[in-house]
Amino acid sequence: MELRDIEIFLTLAEELHFGRTAERLRVSPARITQAIKKQERQIGAPLFDRTSRTVRLTPLGRQLCDDLWPVYSGLQDGMRRAKLAAQGVTAVLRVGMIPLNAHELRPYWDTFRTRHPQWKLQIQHAPFIDPFAGLRRGDLDILICWMPVEEPDLTVGPVLFADPRVVAVAADHELTRRTSVSLEMLADFQHSDGPSIPDYWADSFCPFYTRKGRPIERGPLVRNTEEIFTLTSTGELVNLFPAHMTRYWNRPDIAYLPVSDIDALPYALVWRTETENERIRALAQVAADIGTLVV
Repeated sequence: MELRDIEIFLTLAEELHFGRTAERLRVSPARITQAIKKQERQIGAPLFDRTSRTVRLTPLGRQLCDDLWPVYSGLQDGMRRAKLAAQGVTAVLRVGMIPLNAHELRPYWDTFRTRHPQWKLQIQHAPFIDPFAGLRRGDLDILICWMPVEEPDLTVGPVLFADPRVVAVAADHELTRRTSVSLEMLADFQHSDGPSIPDYWADSFCPFYTRKGRPIERGPLVRNTEEIFTLTSTGELVNLFPAHMTRYWNRPDIAYLPVSDIDALPYALVWRTETENERIRALAQVAADIGTLVV
């Protein structure tokens, strides 16, 4: 099996969607299908159960995924370390960001790079779906996400910023006649839901109940921000966000309104306790030295 085919198989095993796999790898869906069929012919059995609506790993596919992932990851790490060594870089700190305001956090990044020029700081987007999977797989060293995080295997570091809350609605939504809204008002409308998100973590972003006990209804399952905005722009739902979205995600079909009766959402550094190292401690120290930013 060629390295590219292994990458295709492992990506499809993670995404369980041919279109998203093709988009992520920047190839056509036909190329994904061709590669998987080729692998199944070589092995002599199906690796995925697929219908018009779902894609799932077969038991054999799961076994192959478990066997290949450490090998593939090791090869990728080896190539990455060789390239960095050629550039005089001794190690990389990979930081995944669920919020979109990486630019506003530059005081942390710039200070870290000044203090530790021998290390490469790599900032990348992290999904809010299954939020801690990247840390647990070893894809990330640090995750920046909203609080609280109550996972026994994760350490929570310094808070970087706390963002006021806004709600995104369609540009012609009835709520746009107001200058601000309350959670009680939002209970009249449907909100998005996401798979593989801990309940306590989802509740901190969008409470399940208002302060008066009214349920806040969850509606369609979404996997990314683009899906949220598609549904919001058509009036199918409204969606709570941190206020930095108004600066980083402007659309003519979306309006943002301040939410008056919900606390600001804090974001902090999080990492796997057992993989803590000097680079992680160094960024945490930078964050502690600079303190919480006002964004």
